[in-house]
Amino acid sequence: MDPTSLAAAMVGAQMSQMQMAAAAFMLRMNADSAASVVQVIDAAQQNMQSLANVAAGIGQNVNISV
Repeated sequence: MDPTSLAAAMVGAQMSQMQMAAAAFMLRMNADSAASVVQVIDAAQQNMQSLANVAAGIGQNVNISV
């Protein structure tokens, strides 16, 4: 092999390693955001359960006149 093809192979290997690292980072970010979505949904569900205990008619007639 000549030095040029060896250098090209090394650069290609380094680029491949960078692409794999970027893909792993994106996968981690995606997993973190999915966990955040689950937390938001869980919090919303807990809020809805606490509002289910409110008596009927509460909050229907709100006076916002100044």
